[in-house]
Amino acid sequence: MPLSPESHLSWFRAGCRAALSVPGFILLAAFVGFAGLANAAGFTLAQTLFTVLTIWALPSMVVLVGSVQNGLSLPATALAVALSAVRLMPMVVALVPEMRDAKTRRVTLYFLSHFIAVTSWVMSFQRFPDIPREQRTSFYAGLAAMLMVMNLAVVAVVHPLAKELPPTLSALLLFLTPMYFLTSLWGSAREIAGAYAMLLGLVLGPICHVLVPQADLLVSGLVGGALAYGLQRWQQGRRGA
Repeated sequence: MPLSPESHLSWFRAGCRAALSVPGFILLAAFVGFAGLANAAGFTLAQTLFTVLTIWALPSMVVLVGSVQNGLSLPATALAVALSAVRLMPMVVALVPEMRDAKTRRVTLYFLSHFIAVTSWVMSFQRFPDIPREQRTSFYAGLAAMLMVMNLAVVAVVHPLAKELPPTLSALLLFLTPMYFLTSLWGSAREIAGAYAMLLGLVLGPICHVLVPQADLLVSGLVGGALAYGLQRWQQGRRGA
């Protein structure tokens, strides 16, 4: 039986309410830091809001601001932002199949994919098991819309006042989201390989930053992920022996 528009609207509202949570407010605090960073880099309020709307993922926006501050050319800046955004591709590949059902239109999935970032990805995976599959796009649309509106609002308020914000505080606020992401992934890891990969990444990240600073994330991710997978297979082999 087809679902009524009211049911879709109720799940959209549920997504909006889900954004008003600890993860949502952590992201909000991180955007306070970004507003201060953008102001210090000379971004106008309109440019900062446009950046939030079009890029959305916080690390990619920080890369954009850093590239502008360092005087990179437009093609180099675009490439840096694009490479930063590549890390979101596995999140999109993992989340989109969990959102769609047989009747979901591709254009809907393409549109919602723009809003997939750390906070919404983690929150969705935590809540999707309790949401009917045919209602997950409605829920995610509400979640994404509320997160976007909340953070646009905080940027609009904080940006004009950002000169009063200490640079150290801005930097600390920016780190709230990756810290939340790390702890959430640790708690939701379904296999031991996920825990191994996070531990190895914490160890290999600083080492690779010293040895290969231009490709530290890529190298630490590939090496850490491969080692984590190998450790899990080795453990499974020992148990089966």
